[in-house]
Amino acid sequence: MILPGLILVLIYSYGPMLGLVIAFQKFIPAKGVSGSLWVGLENFRYVLELPGAIQVLWNTLWLSFLKIIFNLAVPLTVSILLNEVRKEAFKRGVQTLIYMPHFLSWVILGGVLIDILSTNHGLVNDFLGILGIEPIYFLGDNNWFRTVLVSTDVWKEFGFNTVVYIAALTGINPALYEAAVVDGANRWKQTLHVTLPGIAPIIILLSVLSLGNVLNAGFDQVFNLYSPQVYESGDIIDTFVYRIGLLEAQYGVATAVGLFKSIVSLILISISYFLAYRFAKYRIF
Repeated sequence: MILPGLILVLIYSYGPMLGLVIAFQKFIPAKGVSGSLWVGLENFRYVLELPGAIQVLWNTLWLSFLKIIFNLAVPLTVSILLNEVRKEAFKRGVQTLIYMPHFLSWVILGGVLIDILSTNHGLVNDFLGILGIEPIYFLGDNNWFRTVLVSTDVWKEFGFNTVVYIAALTGINPALYEAAVVDGANRWKQTLHVTLPGIAPIIILLSVLSLGNVLNAGFDQVFNLYSPQVYESGDIIDTFVYRIGLLEAQYGVATAVGLFKSIVSLILISISYFLAYRFAKYRIF
């Protein structure tokens, strides 16, 4: 039963890794891998000397860090608030509404956000105009673009992450809350001393596992929202590789950047799984 899935993984995941040799070549498609000139680490050196390379790395790390923090804090807060709701119909309705954006692709959401945030009769800027505020070019201003990326990513994903926390909350023994009430604890004290310690292993687990995604700042989202005006604040490794590899046809350079990212991600994922086992006793087998 495992064999078909194993074959697909070998063909589409491990087979293409043979092409990593391109990272050390001045690759020319017409000559192929065997006929292209071997340049060693020249592609890596070339990338590091590019004017915007350091900025791209910084954008990737900073955006990833902000997304990780808010995608942990917001779902946790919402799940605790929903846990306090006693009307099941209302609770399930809210869960469904906040969960739905997770299933929409960034191609669809990107078009919606471009219309909503447009300076030309966009919903948000029309509302700001009513308040007497000048239109803001959210998707073309480097001061606003990161905020848009982080906030929209949290809006899209926090419903899915909330489900994980709510599932963890159901595993807390109700007797602990009853004992806290007997001791005179109010709802805030119960949350602080019963709820949070009860789901602490899940919080730690999700936190350390998210470390492996620190170089994945969200290609789909950024690609559908960014423009040359906001390269300074929004260009990330994945979009950088896309432009170099596919638009400029520098396949060796693009592969070198991708290989660097993969190595760093492998190290971070290994560290995250070690920390997950160390602090949350999480194992993958």
